[in-house]
Amino acid sequence: MLVILKNFIKDEEGISTVEIVVIIAILVGIALLFKNSIVSFVKKIINNFIDADVSPGEIQDQAPIAN
Repeated sequence: MLVILKNFIKDEEGISTVEIVVIIAILVGIALLFKNSIVSFVKKIINNFIDADVSPGEIQDQAPIAN
């Protein structure tokens, strides 16, 4: 049993998975810490797109002409 435990500790195949899980956990923690700031930033961006006063003619004039 001790030999199996030593081989398990020396085996490095699962290290990349553990690293990815730790990085994801850190990113989730940061997102939770700055949740209010992120939500207000996204709301501000969405409101800028919704409140944009652009007519369809302006968009059509700026679109490239397909031949």
